[in-house]
Parts: sequence; C-alpha cells; structure tokens
Amino acid sequence: MENHNGNQNVGNPVQAILFDLDGTLWNAVDGIHKTWNQVVSNHPEYRTNPISFEELEGCLGLPMTEIAARLFSGTTPEQQQALMDECCAVENAYLAEHGGILYPKLEETLLELKKRYKLFVVSNCQQGYIESFIKAHRLETCFDDMECWGNNLLPKGENNKLIMERNGVTKAVYVGDTAGDEESARVAGIPFIFAKYGFGEPKAPDYVLEEFAKLPALMQQIEQL
Repeated sequence: MENHNGNQNVGNPVQAILFDLDGTLWNAVDGIHKTWNQVVSNHPEYRTNPISFEELEGCLGLPMTEIAARLFSGTTPEQQQALMDECCAVENAYLAEHGGILYPKLEETLLELKKRYKLFVVSNCQQGYIESFIKAHRLETCFDDMECWGNNLLPKGENNKLIMERNGVTKAVYVGDTAGDEESARVAGIPFIFAKYGFGEPKAPDYVLEEFAKLPALMQQIEQL
C-alpha cells in the first residue's frame, strides 16, 4: 500500500474522516432520477425528453450549476437555476421520506469509526440534501458536522478546509469516489481514499477502499504507516 501524500505529520494521529455522499455513503440515483423527471415533465418548454440514468450518473459529484448546464442546455442560466431549484426541492422532500440505498454495513461501520474519529460529510450537493440522507436513515448520531456547495457556493476543496478549521482538525483523510473528490482532498492537503465501489475513477489515489465496511481496518493501516 503506497502513500503518495508525504506531507502529513506521521507523529500525529488522524483526527477526522471527511466523506463524500453519493457513491461513497449511499446510492440515491433512483430517487433523484424519479423526482427530477417528474419536474422535467412539467416543463416541456425547456426539455422534451426524460433524463436518462446515464446522463444523471455522469453528473454526480459536479457542482449544481454544471449539472444544470448539462441537463438543460439551450436555456438561460436563470432558467437553469429555477429548474434546478425545483428539482432539488422535490428531490430533498422525497429522499427525506424514502431514503436511498446505503452501502452494506454503513451505520455500524460509522459508529465504529466514531469511537476514534470525528466524522464529516462534505458534498457538492444542494442545501438540505445531506440533511435528507441523515433524516431518512436516522444517522444523526454518526456525524459531527457537514458542509456543502448549496450552503456557501464554495467548491468542495474549500469546504474541506472550512470544515476542518471549524472543528479544530489538522490531520484528516477524505473518502470519495470521483476524480473531483480526489482533487478536493489535494486542495485541502489531506490524503484521498478512493471508494472503489462508487461511480467514478480517480487519478492517483493514496489508498483504495474495496467496500465501506473495510474502512476501520484501512484506517488502522494508515495510522501505522
């Protein structure tokens, strides 16, 4: 196991784990697909064909403005913003009630990790999306803090730095499934753990996580390096 991030102070233990959400903690594509197409069907003047699963999966992890530009090309930025606001409102309400698909042994693994680390969620999602995930699956006790693009319009790397500063964390790791997640870890100066079971592909991750339940064991290995 090779660690490419040599600027970490080996003498200090890891204090926190920052998590991406989609493709890392859960898969909510079905619910997002259903609700967004519900909104799209009400606006044939902006898009006549439904959003495909392939289109949606290709957007996961991107900032919401980029997603809107991809899905609603040919519309103005103002129209795109209005459509995304409507999509996100319907989506948040649906997911808060119905939830998504949690990766195997998610809650018990988080609770095990919580004994040793602070746990955060940092995502490029809209405001209220992380809260819907936590509410639907009753995971309130698992996380210490959260931050997202929808709260402050900051990119994920800046939000990684923000949440670490806010919680007094100087040494952490980021767990995510896309090259964008990897870049956000680099911006924050922390190692990147690639969630191989997710949706994306990294460039040169520091560590690879085969399945979520193996994260405590991987963290032990990381701490021993």
